[in-house]
Amino acid sequence: SALWEASLFEEHDFRDIKISVKHNDPVVMIEAYTQLAAQCDYPLHLGVTEAGPAFQGTIKSAVAFGALLSQGIGDTIRVSLSAPPAEEVKVGLQILESLNLKQRRLEIVSCPSCGRAQVDVYKLADEVTAGLEGMEVPLRVAVMGCVVNGPGEAREADLGVASGNGKGQIFVKGEVIKTVPESKIVETLIEEAMKIAEQMEQDEQDGAASGAPTVTGKPEVTVS
Repeated sequence: SALWEASLFEEHDFRDIKISVKHNDPVVMIEAYTQLAAQCDYPLHLGVTEAGPAFQGTIKSAVAFGALLSQGIGDTIRVSLSAPPAEEVKVGLQILESLNLKQRRLEIVSCPSCGRAQVDVYKLADEVTAGLEGMEVPLRVAVMGCVVNGPGEAREADLGVASGNGKGQIFVKGEVIKTVPESKIVETLIEEAMKIAEQMEQDEQDGAASGAPTVTGKPEVTVS
C-alpha cells in the first residue's frame, strides 16, 4: 500500500516524499523495509511503533535499526519509547554512533564483573559515566575490575583503569601513568578525561586554523 500511495503523488509529478512503513514487531518491520528498499528509491524513515518501556523499546529499536542501517537501508530514524523524549533521542544517537553513522562521543567500556573482580564495577562504571556526562569529544574510557583482562582493555582505550587489591592502575593512551587508591579512581579518571578532552579540542582548533580537514561523521542518517 505504501507504493500505491506514492503512485498517487507521482501521478501529479510530485516526488518530494519520504516513505515510512513502521511496525511494532521488529521482524515484520525489517522485512517490510527490506522489500520496500528493493522496489523504490525514495528516502525511508525507520521506526518501531509502540516499542514499549525504555528497556524493551531500546532492544527492539536497536535490533531493527541495526539490521537495516547496516545494510544501507534508512535515511532517518525515530525511536519510540514509553519514556521522556530526551531518552528517545539518547537511544537514537547511541544506535547511530554504534554503527559509525555518527561520530562517536564518550564511550564507556566496562567489564560485566566476574569472580576475578576486586571492585564494585557496576558502581564504578556508573559513577564515571555520570561524572563525564555531556562530554562531546570521541573519548573511549575503559573501567575494568581486575588485573587479568583489565590492562589489555585499558591499553586499547584513550583512558582506562585496571582495578585490584584496593587500588587502580590508570592508563592513558596505553601507558600506565599512575596508581591510585580505590577511593580516588573515579576522581582521577574524570580529571584525566578532562585533560585529554581539552587537548583533543585544542588539536582540532589547531587543525582548523591550519586549514586541515576535520572529521565530522557521516550525515546520511539523522534522528527525527
